Amino acid sequence: MNALPGIEDGRWYSCRTEALGRLRDDARAACHQHATMDPAARGACGPRLQALMGRFGEGCFIEAPLHLAYGSNLHLGNDVYLNAFCTLLDTARIDIGAGTMLGPGVHIYCADHHHEVAKRREGLERALPVSLGRDVWIGGHATILPGVRIGDGAIVAAGAVVRHDVPAGAKVAGVPARVI
Repeated sequence: MNALPGIEDGRWYSCRTEALGRLRDDARAACHQHATMDPAARGACGPRLQALMGRFGEGCFIEAPLHLAYGSNLHLGNDVYLNAFCTLLDTARIDIGAGTMLGPGVHIYCADHHHEVAKRREGLERALPVSLGRDVWIGGHATILPGVRIGDGAIVAAGAVVRHDVPAGAKVAGVPARVI
């Protein structure tokens, strides 16, 4: 279920609406505050950023800087760790299970832009949810593409590009990522 106005997961919509623009502005401001606060004052997550999120579980910690498209579609289980420079484009729901860790520079994309040039120019995209299970480890600079589900206990190697679902307990690496 998508928390953003005018977006239904998997259906084409225009990302250029005023309402979505205001929500992106709010997310940028919250991420900026998080990145510029004194770390001792910020704690696990800046207050404005935490208030923006769909769910911020107990024991979570988000390093700075962080970039979110909207924030409201981000749902973190307990004890989730996001290292510095993560980018989560939450045009659809992103669920990150308890105990999961993201290395530095991990990117998770829900936005899938239209493949026809004219429709891309119109701002058409669709939102496909991403789900990371419990106790998943995503290595630095890995990229998770729209619609991917990663099972509990899986490991994604640094630099991997994940285009397809990853079974629980699997280890994947490469571009595109494959089970190793």
